[in-house]
Formats: sequence, C-alpha cells, structure tokens
Amino acid sequence: MISIEDFYKIFKDHPSVQTDTRLLKEGDIFFALKGNNFDGNLFAKQAIDKGAAYSIVDEPVHEASGKIIQVDDVLTTLQQLAKHHRLQFNIPFLAITGSNGKTTTKEIIHAVLSASYKTYTTQGNLNNHIGIPLTLLKIKSDAQIAVIEMGANHQKEIEGYCKYVLPTHGIITNAGKAHLEGFGGVEGVKKGKGELYDYLRANNGTSFVMWDYDYLRSMSLGISEIIKYGTADADVTGHVSKSEPFLEVEMTKGTAIKKIATRLVGDYNLPNILSAVAVGKYFNVPDEKIKSSIEDYSPANSRSQLIEKGSNKIILDAYNANPSSMKAAIENFARLHADKKILMLGAMAELGEESMDEHKSILELIKKYPWQDVILVGGDFLQVPSSYRIFRTSAEAKEWLQKENLQDTYFLIKGSRSMQMEKLLE
Repeated sequence: MISIEDFYKIFKDHPSVQTDTRLLKEGDIFFALKGNNFDGNLFAKQAIDKGAAYSIVDEPVHEASGKIIQVDDVLTTLQQLAKHHRLQFNIPFLAITGSNGKTTTKEIIHAVLSASYKTYTTQGNLNNHIGIPLTLLKIKSDAQIAVIEMGANHQKEIEGYCKYVLPTHGIITNAGKAHLEGFGGVEGVKKGKGELYDYLRANNGTSFVMWDYDYLRSMSLGISEIIKYGTADADVTGHVSKSEPFLEVEMTKGTAIKKIATRLVGDYNLPNILSAVAVGKYFNVPDEKIKSSIEDYSPANSRSQLIEKGSNKIILDAYNANPSSMKAAIENFARLHADKKILMLGAMAELGEESMDEHKSILELIKKYPWQDVILVGGDFLQVPSSYRIFRTSAEAKEWLQKENLQDTYFLIKGSRSMQMEKLLE
C-alpha cells in the first residue's frame, strides 16, 4: 500500500484533483469516491481514458493498469493527502463556521485579505468532508493566507475538519436554529459549532468573536487570543446607519474608516461586515483597502441579493433558510419602506421534531406585519393551517406569479435549498 509521503510526490507532479469524471482535465488525479447513490470505482478506467494521470480506488478494478492505485479508503486517503499538503504551509489558516452568514462572511473576508495578501479560499459551497480537502489541495505554494469555510449538520463534524485544516484562527458567526435534527437542538448546535473554539483553545489559536452574543463570549473563554467585534464594548465596533436599499455601516472604534456603504441587503449582515473589518485590521490591511474591498463586493449567489426586474425589486436570499435566518430576513423586510410588499417563503428543512413548531412560529411572525400578499411553498408549510396562499412547489408558485403580472412591488424570496425558490425568477 502506498504511503501518504509517496502519494504526495505524485500529487506534486500532478497537483490537480478531481472527484467527478465530467469535470476531469488531462493530468488530473481522479479520486473514486463512493456515496449512497454512486460508486466512483466504476468510473476509474473511464477517468484514465479521459486523460487522468491516476485513478485512486478502494475496490479492485477490472483491466487495472499502473495508473490505478488501490487504497483502503478513497475518502480517508483524500483527507490524509489534504492534511499532508496543509502541513507544508506556515501561514494563517482562518476557519469560519456558524449557523447563518458563514459564506457571506467568508466572501467578504476573502475580498479584504486579497487586497494585501495572496489569499486562497473555499470556492462556492465546498464546505463539507469532500469540499474542504479539495479546497486545501487547491492551495498553491504562493499562498500567504487561507480562509476555509466549514459547514456542519451534526456534532463531531467540525472537530473532524479541524484535524486536517489545522486552523490557526477562527470565527463562529453565530449558533442558531439550523440543522436541529442532526445537532439535537440549539444547545447541540452550540456544542457542534463550538468544536472550532475547542481546537483553537487547545492549540493556542486566535478567535474573532461577535461580542454582542453572550453565548459566544462564554463559549470562547480560554482561547489564548480573542479579537472582539460588535456594536459596543469591543475592539472593533460599528452600527447600522442605513439599511435601504443596501446596508450602510458607521464604524465607531478600531479603525479610521467612518462609513462603509455595502451592496448587501439586510441589517442582519452587520456582524459579517464587522468581522471582515476586524480580520482586516488584525492582519494590517490598510483602512482604505478594507473599505473599498467591502464596498466593491457584490453577492451573486442567491444570498442577500437585490435584483431589479422592470418596476419590481426582489430580495433574493434563497440559498438556504433556517428559523434564525428566516426571522431576520422577514423582520428586515418588514422595516423596508415600500407600498406593496410580497413574501414568498419556501419551507425550512432539517429541523426534525421541532419543524412544525418552527413553521408555526414563522407564521405567527408574519401575522404581525401588513403585506400585499404572502406565498408559502412546500414542506411543513403544507401541514400548518393558515390563511395565506400555499403552493406545493416553487414551479407552482412561479405560475401564479407570472399570471399576476405585478408592478412596483417589493419581494422577499427565501427558503431552504431543497425548495429551489430561485426558480421563481427563471
């Protein structure tokens, strides 16, 4: 069986890794991963025929050639290779996790750090047990800082990622009502996300902590270096000065920046902005570069996007949804000054036994405000009695929307990934 050290020599000659033969380029190393509905081992030979330098398998392959390397477990080998690659770097590795806002936070921080450093980061949403190793293996020798996003839906997951990311710095954006089914309630979420703090605490790491959140204060106790950001009583402080149509932040401490005019919708993005300023200041990015990097960042991933279609304005925040982010989005939308406002909400997933109660709570929140119309789509919204329009799928909701031919209307479109609420705009 080949050692990781020998494997790494092969990787140095062929430093591009792929797990999908459809995306394979000549010279790539193909890792034949297995899942519930696929077995990459079946494509190992095809990968070689398409130009892969090697195929890594964990089952005997018919017509095996010298280019097919069998290991005990392909996924474990991928993660071990990623760790070995990580160990070649003596640079800051900033890990980001949390229930809400981690991708936006990662994107803004990457923009800020890239203004002064060669910075590598997670592409898109590659933040799981496969995506994180692939992200690490894309980091080249010119790297000065790496920003790694970590998603999780059960305990011990973040702990596992830390074993090969080996973060030197970390951020937990928040710990809210997300993936309650896997984590076993909100306390389980805190415990699971807190595994990042546990690693930093045990390895003399640095954490950037949203000091407004009492639970993050207590969770971060004992970490050797804590940089605080928030609205008061922190190293870097600021507050919302304007939220329509885009969020503007007035900085009050820790920087010479006076105002940051973002292209993000929603005052719930304030902590994401403050964390980026705190990280930028810590790594000595000049104030003017911090400001311009944040102001130039424009979301294009169905997160806090403002889209104009004719006379209509649409807040598209449909990449994901949980009770915490749904509540924040609805309350922010309620504060917007507009005559005609329509909510279009897809159901929330992975909430387990608490799902019905959480959907009822969202309906109770909606009732507090006046709306032109409310459209609910799929999941447990179908099970909860309400006086609002309910559709089984986003396709059905789209049909209704097209027939209405609405003008001069503000929309909030939000829902869990499985609801595919962005299809309303296609």
